[in-house]
Amino acid sequence: MERILNKRKVRGKDKYLVRWKGFTAESDTWEGRENLENAKEAVEEFEKEYQRDIEDVMRALRRKKFPMHSNT
Repeated sequence: MERILNKRKVRGKDKYLVRWKGFTAESDTWEGRENLENAKEAVEEFEKEYQRDIEDVMRALRRKKFPMHSNT
């Protein structure tokens, strides 16, 4: 495995989009955590970065001012 690119939930379970070492994006696959037992550190690091990204987006959304809609 080269790195984890993304994450999604399928039937309540986390799946990770994996880029395989020596392969291109066409060979990326969605893998469950159980298939990444030998890459626990990579999963943990991805989760930390993923959480930081979510927090950054939430902060940006709170700062953004949305226009008020009027019924007139």
